[in-house]
Amino acid sequence: MGVLYDYFRASDDKAVAELMAAIDGGPVVREGDSPVEDAVDGKGIDPPVVLGQVVSFALDVPWDADLIGERLIWPEGVREDREYEGPWVVVLSEGARDALAEIPDDRLPDLANRWSHIEELSHYSDTQPEVMLSRLREFVGLARRARTSGDSIYCWICL
Repeated sequence: MGVLYDYFRASDDKAVAELMAAIDGGPVVREGDSPVEDAVDGKGIDPPVVLGQVVSFALDVPWDADLIGERLIWPEGVREDREYEGPWVVVLSEGARDALAEIPDDRLPDLANRWSHIEELSHYSDTQPEVMLSRLREFVGLARRARTSGDSIYCWICL
């Protein structure tokens, strides 16, 4: 099945910790009764590499593993446990959120086309440019709503 990624917005790290306690660690995206009002099913799009590449395209900078600037926020102490396999939650930097939010709509088709051809997506069957355009619109929309409301973007991850 692979690694699961659910992206969502929240007001702060404390709200995310409370959410994780309320839903027994996730997942965040669920059929019908999602515990958050605004979330995107990441479908194999990890923060530093796959999402980071489309952000690098948008900013016209070389990709770097630290471009997204994600930071582990839940659960506490998991960094020290080498055998822990999830779930966990990271927060994306404001810079990454804003880079996504600021992508003009007219650039989305070109960026999605470039994104659909990255090596890390080559093993997925649903990465045609039109599919990735839809996915990019979801991420950009989430980022715009997060920025407007002063929220951060979080990513729930589970092996």
